[in-house]
Amino acid sequence: MKNSTIAARRRVAGISAGCVLGGMAIGLVVAPSAAAAPDCSPAGVNATVSSAEGAAQQYLASHPGASQVVTAAYGQPRGEAASNLRGYFTAHPQEYYDLRGILAPIGDTERQCNVSALPGNLESAYHEFMAG
Repeated sequence: MKNSTIAARRRVAGISAGCVLGGMAIGLVVAPSAAAAPDCSPAGVNATVSSAEGAAQQYLASHPGASQVVTAAYGQPRGEAASNLRGYFTAHPQEYYDLRGILAPIGDTERQCNVSALPGNLESAYHEFMAG
């Protein structure tokens, strides 16, 4: 049972990485200005995440290669998903930087409000992607 639990966790982590990428691309389109204080209420944090997710989905819809690798990551073990995502975005650095910018409001809100805005599995995938 331990092996199945580990495999399930890896699958969830791989899927999470894809979700984070897909979900985070939305934030740039509706991102508040850097000078504005964030809304740290639960509704404000959720709005930032939702906005980032929507922008990410729009971005991925207009970039089929990125969308394909992110979608494929959902069904892959975490290590494989991370490797495939890293390989794609290394070969397409502008798309990587675009998505980082789109997802940045989530990290900004987390730092300024001292909260974790995403579920644990998505949080780790988000930070892994942003550190890349």
